[in-house]
Amino acid sequence: MAIFLTKDSKVIVQGMTGATGMKHTKLMLADGTNIVGGVNPRKAGTSVDFDGTEVPVFGSVAEAMEKTGADVSVLFVPPAFAKAAVVEAIDAEIPLAVVITEGIAVHDSAAFWAYAGSKGNKTRIIGPNCPGLITPGQSNAGIIPGDITKPGRIGLVSKSGTLTYQMMYELRDIGFSSAVGIGGDPVIGTTHIDALAAFEADPETDLIVMIGEIGGDAEERAADFIAKNVTKPVVGYVAGFTAPEGKTMGHAGAIVSGSSGTAAAKKEALEAAGVKVGKTPTETAKLAREILGG
Repeated sequence: MAIFLTKDSKVIVQGMTGATGMKHTKLMLADGTNIVGGVNPRKAGTSVDFDGTEVPVFGSVAEAMEKTGADVSVLFVPPAFAKAAVVEAIDAEIPLAVVITEGIAVHDSAAFWAYAGSKGNKTRIIGPNCPGLITPGQSNAGIIPGDITKPGRIGLVSKSGTLTYQMMYELRDIGFSSAVGIGGDPVIGTTHIDALAAFEADPETDLIVMIGEIGGDAEERAADFIAKNVTKPVVGYVAGFTAPEGKTMGHAGAIVSGSSGTAAAKKEALEAAGVKVGKTPTETAKLAREILGG
């Protein structure tokens, strides 16, 4: 089973006609994603041919939803215009908006996150600065390579894009029910906890892999949630054990200040909640195998 994204999801791409949008729309179509349209007000009424698949371009998210029944939008919109694009998706009440864009100002992310809340959270936001999500064999909304794993029994939630790919590859013989890259910015939509709750409720997910990284307290909060609400086995990995204090590492949110947000503190909190935490991604994959007997 899938969380958030299924074979029946109808996907539109905001920013489809840009270079990045074109490249990844082609890849998503190759993975079997049901892409029903793109959005670009300046190119409304045209269409784009992706190796024989004609994808229409609409003037707005609302028009695309009305004409196609779309329920997912993937956003490849430059940082300066991303806030307006997400607000448009929220106003149209699309159920899921996957914001791939990197480098969005934190103020803009906070603004559209708060706006979604003020509208009753009818739109689930994943990201920004994330690889998106994939339900192998069904649908792929984002930039996760579709050929590195297969459908299976593991649910994956990760702050890091590249570590998402590595973990999927390491456990490719077992496979994944869904993998969700939530992004590593200081302000994000869907959190570890949201994904953990969805995997806990999914009858076809037997084990959850959670990847965190230094900075903030998201992993500590997730550990508290796991202790109280998650009955399935969880294995974890926290990136950044060797990160120097006060340095931003990779993601905008990955910064250690004082004793808070360190990899060691996060590992300790997760282990206290019964999560087995690996020192490397490979060790984490090994822990997952031992639990599943694979």
